Amino acid sequence: MRRALITGITGQDGSYLAEFLLTRGYEVHGIIRRSSSFNTGRIDHLYRDPHDPEARLFLHYGDLTDGTGLREVLTRVQPDEVYNLAAQSHVRVSFDQPVYTAQVDAIGTARLLEAIRDTGIATRFYQASTSEMFGLTAEVPQRETTPFHPRSPYACAKAFSHYQVINYRESYGMFCCCGILFNHESPRRGETFVTRKITRAATRIKEGLQDKLYLGNLDAKRDWGFAGDYVEAMWLMLQQDRPDDFVIATGRMRSVREFLEAVFDRVGLDGRRYVEPDPRYLRPAEVDVLQGDASKARRVLGWESRVSFEQLVAMMVDADWKLARKEKLLAQEGG
Repeated sequence: MRRALITGITGQDGSYLAEFLLTRGYEVHGIIRRSSSFNTGRIDHLYRDPHDPEARLFLHYGDLTDGTGLREVLTRVQPDEVYNLAAQSHVRVSFDQPVYTAQVDAIGTARLLEAIRDTGIATRFYQASTSEMFGLTAEVPQRETTPFHPRSPYACAKAFSHYQVINYRESYGMFCCCGILFNHESPRRGETFVTRKITRAATRIKEGLQDKLYLGNLDAKRDWGFAGDYVEAMWLMLQQDRPDDFVIATGRMRSVREFLEAVFDRVGLDGRRYVEPDPRYLRPAEVDVLQGDASKARRVLGWESRVSFEQLVAMMVDADWKLARKEKLLAQEGG
């Protein structure tokens, strides 16, 4: 039985990846941070009692800021594959917490790579890079050879990690890959991210639970795909004969405004009536255009996105509409 270790397993991507690997017969281990409240909601449906002989999902306390703890987990698990998905992943928040973002997203990756090298475990390593590294883009669409021009502390930290992975691959012969993933969403997306913020608000407004939606830059354009498709690309990278880096994207770009309109159309409302601009959500340095060219991934990995933009919007809206109706029912019962 192949064994995988996932950092950030409780996040959107981590939960879809764990699900994906379990269906392929893996034993899956995840690193989670200790918290005063439960934060495993995205993977609760996968979890069994670890004493159950059928259990194949196991969780370990750890943190990318703790190199000693990472070594202990690696030694105990002896994974065939390591997926580094843990991060402070909110771009706007990274401007407010640049040092913490660097500690986790940049130095944390170096700690994990060094822990793997020190323990001598023969594992394959995946790093979650990001389209935000392209920032002030030199060309459209962006591909693996497009120069980086990061425009946030988050993107700078991810660029550091990206190059560290390449350095460990070239210096030590480690099997390390970077997936430069463009925006990918799902019903499991965190509610502070713009797509989920929009779907959550539109459905709550429709059900009379909310009056307004406050947003920043509506003209930013992004390449949006489905997270469930993208985790398969992560896995495919580690199944190749040699390690390499790949852009993962749909190749299609739409503005935040277009996403907003599609969501409100789905619930039968005119979004212009409910949206208010709020400068708090503007970035000090904006990234205007991100569109990926995933032709290399199609050619080498045989990967392509399956869920369309329209299907993604419908999936997210319908899930949040169900949540809003439940919320409304609970409020009525409580009243």
